Amino acid sequence: MTVDTLAVEAPSDVADTPDTVALTSTATDAPTDAPAMDAAPTTDAAPVAEKPKKATAKKAAGKKTKTLELTLTVTGTADGEWHAELKQGSTYLARNLAVAAAAVSRAAKELHEDLSTPIDEVIEAAREQQAAKVAALEAELEAARKALADLAD
Repeated sequence: MTVDTLAVEAPSDVADTPDTVALTSTATDAPTDAPAMDAAPTTDAAPVAEKPKKATAKKAAGKKTKTLELTLTVTGTADGEWHAELKQGSTYLARNLAVAAAAVSRAAKELHEDLSTPIDEVIEAAREQQAAKVAALEAELEAARKALADLAD
């Protein structure tokens, strides 16, 4: 009687189930009343016992955590007005919420320095523009007061 065995393949990362080794026998020299294959396993079958251990390790490493994706959009104007929108997928959870520039700056600092630096630069530019506007309005107000005083005399 001869026993043919297939070579054990290397474990694949693609499949979740362990590979099985097929044992076949050819009965060319064996009598028809020979007992079934009760012989001890050969050394080629030894790697089969190790595969379930590797498959168990793959299942533990294969767990993926569920991620939640939210999109927060913060929009500012040169006048210093800031608005926020919150979106999950294609659904808006909040729209056109007015937020203070200071709150935007604090939130960006809490999240990451790479976010806070450009946002603070934009806020500072808006602050400078508003300060210039205030100075121009104060000058205009002073001129109007002077003109009023000249008319009263």
